[in-house]
Amino acid sequence: MQEPVLLGYPITQLILYFFFYSFLGWVMETCYCSFLQKKYVARGFLYGPICPIYGVGVLLMILFFKPLTGHPVLFYVTAVVVMSAWEYFVGWFLETTTHIKYWDYSHIRYNLKGRICLPVSLTWGVLSYLIIYWIHPRTEQLFAQIPPWLSYVLCGVALGILISDATLTIHQLALVSRLTKNVARLGEQLQLQLSLGKAQLDDKLDETASALRTRYNEQLNSLERISRRFRKHYQNMASGVRYHINLEDLKAAGELAREELLRLRAKRKEEKAAKKSKS
Repeated sequence: MQEPVLLGYPITQLILYFFFYSFLGWVMETCYCSFLQKKYVARGFLYGPICPIYGVGVLLMILFFKPLTGHPVLFYVTAVVVMSAWEYFVGWFLETTTHIKYWDYSHIRYNLKGRICLPVSLTWGVLSYLIIYWIHPRTEQLFAQIPPWLSYVLCGVALGILISDATLTIHQLALVSRLTKNVARLGEQLQLQLSLGKAQLDDKLDETASALRTRYNEQLNSLERISRRFRKHYQNMASGVRYHINLEDLKAAGELAREELLRLRAKRKEEKAAKKSKS
């Protein structure tokens, strides 16, 4: 039985390329981020040592960029455009489906919605050049030495592990999605109650302010618990800057509103005292 092929490449060989370059991408990103943060930072949204965006990206290079190898400038420009489009799509898809921003280039000049930026896009071109002109020819020779039966075994094992990892990750992402929605809901409730509290400037202001402070503290504690659960589940993902549920804005808003209520309550007491002194 002849093995199925895609654009001249055996399917098993492409699968092995995918896992190999996904692992190399994970190693590169993990080393880079660990160096920047001066501590070990495991990259990727899966639990295993793999970044599929690199595996798929290199497959795109292998399948579609090779005809351009005789034209280095055209190859580089095409690689920059195609790989940037791929990175943008993956960023958009993950943000849309999981409500989590896995990388953010907003602090870098010439970025597009924080998903891609010019320096990284140019780096994609350089990486594409290195992979196709230097790394992949050696990888191709090495993988050609693997017996067909072993290729099937390796593909089966690797795909089984990937499916298990992806299933666990999707389950955890669903949990995080519910938690982040809960954060937003609690924040909206908090802001609404703060607004209502400021509007009820009658004789029951003391009761309103007291109840509001109690409710605020309850919701803030809930948010803190959710944040801890989030960080616990996704401590393997990357920088806390990117995956941090920011409670500081809610805290600040709540404190400002409570201070405003206390100020209004003091003002109301002064007005009552002034009325009593006149009478």
